[in-house]
Amino acid sequence: MLVLNNTNAQPLTFFLTGIPGLRAALVWISIPFCLLYIIALSGNSMILFVILREQSLHEPMYYFLSILSTTDLTLSLCTLSTTLGVFWFEARAITLNACIAQMFFLHGFMFMESGVLLAMAFDRFVAICDPLRCSTILTNTRIAQIGGGMLIRNFADMLPVVLLVKRLSFCSSTVLSLSYCYHVDLIQLSCTDNRINSILGLIALFSTTGFDCPCILLSYVLIIRSALSIASSEGQQKAFNTCISHISAVAIFYIPLISLSLVHRYGHSAPPFVHTIMANVFLLIPPVLNPIIYSVKTKQIRKAIVKVLR
Repeated sequence: MLVLNNTNAQPLTFFLTGIPGLRAALVWISIPFCLLYIIALSGNSMILFVILREQSLHEPMYYFLSILSTTDLTLSLCTLSTTLGVFWFEARAITLNACIAQMFFLHGFMFMESGVLLAMAFDRFVAICDPLRCSTILTNTRIAQIGGGMLIRNFADMLPVVLLVKRLSFCSSTVLSLSYCYHVDLIQLSCTDNRINSILGLIALFSTTGFDCPCILLSYVLIIRSALSIASSEGQQKAFNTCISHISAVAIFYIPLISLSLVHRYGHSAPPFVHTIMANVFLLIPPVLNPIIYSVKTKQIRKAIVKVLR
């Protein structure tokens, strides 16, 4: 058996996969993917632009939204070159170092998105449960500290994960199942013991999304309890309306993530192209839908966008 590792004279090369069984139709399939990328990049760029431009949007809620849009932009750019390269030009080859770099940023910013959603949940909790102290609790300095803390957390989680990939040796099969590098997909090709890699990957997952999701749920339990204590039904409705956009953003991030995990675990009878399409679409759902949701549901953002377009 041919064993390959990253210490060979020639750099170790892997091969990305488009959509199994639909190779002849890749150019046509690439059209909706290209449109999704355009919507994601233009939508998040517009959100960032109006928040930077409009002085009235320089508030904690919109600062966190700008961080979310930056994260979504980076997530889209992480897979743009390899996915469209595979679909359009059959550019399937990628070196191990390039694969590790893409994996680091891809997973890191997925965890970043989860952290931003938690920060936004905290912002909604403070705004509804203690509105008089909102401006003193969520100062610009504290928001910057929260953003910096999330970056440090993701870097600390992902650095050992990607460094340990370098120690793996790979057998003659170097064909990945997706059009981008994914940690589980990559370590499964290893012909050496990858248990440490799997354990570190799970630790990184549970210390980020596994921690953030219960905290978001807890914050909404407290928000609902506080909103229901408001005497007027109009006040209750106003409190809940301020959370609709964030609840939608949480749903479109966690529901596809959970669905993809269930399909990978239990959907063995499904055709391979179902897994691949779901994995590609999953990464594009939040970047595409988040700007649309916040543009439609948030009056201040909508008015700012209309003002810019006019």
